[in-house]
Amino acid sequence: MVLYNFKKIQVVPTSKDFIDIVLSKTQRKTPTEIHKQYAIGRIRSFYMRKVKYTAQSYHEKLTQIIGDFPLLDDIHPFYADLINVLYDKDHYKLALGQLNTARNLIDNLSKDYLRLLKYGDSLYRCKQLKRASLGRMCTLMLKQGPSLQYLEQVRQHLARLPSIDPNTRTLLLTGYPNVGKSSFMNKLTRANVDVQPYAFTTKSLFVGHTDFKYNSWQVIDTPGILDHPLDERNTIEMQSITALAHLHSCVLFLIDISERCGYTIKQQVDLFFSIKALFLNKPLLVVLNKIDARKPEDVPEDDWNLIQSLADPARGGIGGTQLIPMSNLTEEGIAKVKETACSILFEERVEKKLKSTRIEKEIHRLHLAQPQARDKKVRAPCIPDSVIAAARQAEMDEESDYKKPILTPAMMEMIEEAENDEKYAQGIIPIYDVNAWKKKYLLKNDEWKFDIVPEIINGQNIADFVDPDILKRLEELEMEEEAFLEELKNAEDDEESDLDEENEALYNEIQEKKHELRVNHQIKDSSKPQLSKGRRGIDTKEMASHLKSMHHEDDEIDEIIESVRERSKSRISGKKRSRSTSRSDSQGPTSQERGLSMNRSQSRQRSTTRIASPAPGEGFHDLAQKEKADKLDKHSRKKRNQDGRKGESDRHIYNLMPKHLFSGKRSGGTNDFR
Repeated sequence: MVLYNFKKIQVVPTSKDFIDIVLSKTQRKTPTEIHKQYAIGRIRSFYMRKVKYTAQSYHEKLTQIIGDFPLLDDIHPFYADLINVLYDKDHYKLALGQLNTARNLIDNLSKDYLRLLKYGDSLYRCKQLKRASLGRMCTLMLKQGPSLQYLEQVRQHLARLPSIDPNTRTLLLTGYPNVGKSSFMNKLTRANVDVQPYAFTTKSLFVGHTDFKYNSWQVIDTPGILDHPLDERNTIEMQSITALAHLHSCVLFLIDISERCGYTIKQQVDLFFSIKALFLNKPLLVVLNKIDARKPEDVPEDDWNLIQSLADPARGGIGGTQLIPMSNLTEEGIAKVKETACSILFEERVEKKLKSTRIEKEIHRLHLAQPQARDKKVRAPCIPDSVIAAARQAEMDEESDYKKPILTPAMMEMIEEAENDEKYAQGIIPIYDVNAWKKKYLLKNDEWKFDIVPEIINGQNIADFVDPDILKRLEELEMEEEAFLEELKNAEDDEESDLDEENEALYNEIQEKKHELRVNHQIKDSSKPQLSKGRRGIDTKEMASHLKSMHHEDDEIDEIIESVRERSKSRISGKKRSRSTSRSDSQGPTSQERGLSMNRSQSRQRSTTRIASPAPGEGFHDLAQKEKADKLDKHSRKKRNQDGRKGESDRHIYNLMPKHLFSGKRSGGTNDFR
């Protein structure tokens, strides 16, 4: 359970923001209109109310700030010393004391000016007194600017502190920098502490939680400590010293026996003896880390004797200290360290509770009931044979699982790297193999590793719908079909035909032709538009009536029809014609002579793609009908192509004249009502 929630502390404004908040609130919450012809009592109460409300607002805001910050004398000693280490206790108390003094001065100022306002004899004098009182209050708050700024920085840092419960079950990790404390923290808990191969990666306290015997355990990762006097230690190291001094926990002192951390075993042992006073009256466990890089039996004898001295009271060590080897990389020994640390801390807490005076007061309430035998008859327990057999089988499975070596992912990776190195040494380049990958599967039964993984679609296994004899059955069906066709052919040969040989040959030729047409029809591309046979092109009568409706004279109509007829003939014959002189020289007057308007685009010769003559089966009677169909097709695709170039960002007004703006009866006057 968390004792203090520093995240609830409200934001501390700067001195200028503080003044703006209070004065704007006074302006909003009090009357703002006064006249000199009002009675003098009304004028006095108007300005007294403003002074009183401003002083009350300052008092409430300052009281809120002072009350939110914890008092060092009232909180747990661990938090009190941690605040002293991080923020300097004297500076912290001085800032809160200055705000408390400012609050009292503002209260006294408001009393003094309220007393003067009682005797104000005019609106001008009351206004000046009000102005002087508010000005002096604001001047006082401006002087508190540095204190407010310091407290805001403290509030931001307090909100980032981890939530540590000093009274719960706690495991505390300590030791030199870069010995593996953060890595062990990540393996043991669900925390995600940054791990880097250099010293002082961890610069503050980190908290994680783990479970053991249905209880939650608090694990604290502390920054590394160096072996020098207490007054020379910096803020980062003092956080670890504070946690060791005030938290009753099981201390795990980590030693890097591989010396890869940059410190020798002798230096690490000297650090243990220099902070040994912080370990007294606490369960202690010495963890020998990084045994994957250096085995304990490979440690030199002198260094090993130094490590053994940590548990020897005769040589200055602490009696009862256990030495446990461990590796964060291969995860060897992590479970043992966790179990041992939690067990000794649990036993120590139970023993401490039994020795407390509270147990002596409450022990008389407990009564252990022991049943008495009612007769001399023996009543043996009745256990079914199936239950006994299941229990024996479970014991056998546990024994087999215990005998089977347990390989962690890191150990498997190391074994695989060793195998690849051997292959490289032999000149063999490893190739990806599915079966080799399946060997890494961690299954209860090794025979399951190479089973075929089922393919599931829509909740159905594909293998359930696949017949392994599908090819054999297909072959049987084909043979049956061939036999049936042969039987039909023999039956047709047996039947007597009324046709003679000539008609029979003609009949066979017709059947082959039908088959050929059917196949060609299936192969032919039918995606092109086809017109019905009843659809014809425009004739001369329709053209003449249309030109008359356009107010053309009869001579002009005959010339246009004749030119169209010649052009269609030239297209059919495939001859090229010149458009420049055919109509201007031989056909009489030009379009300008006839009075027809011709713009620049119409006078320019167009380079159009010539459409091929319709092939049989396309559904067109002639080339004109095919050209018209092609033109209609292009026209129908025009709007689609235009819309296809539009995007979401294109501005488009779909309705230029909405009905609700341009319909209905309008009143007299202008229409520019929008």
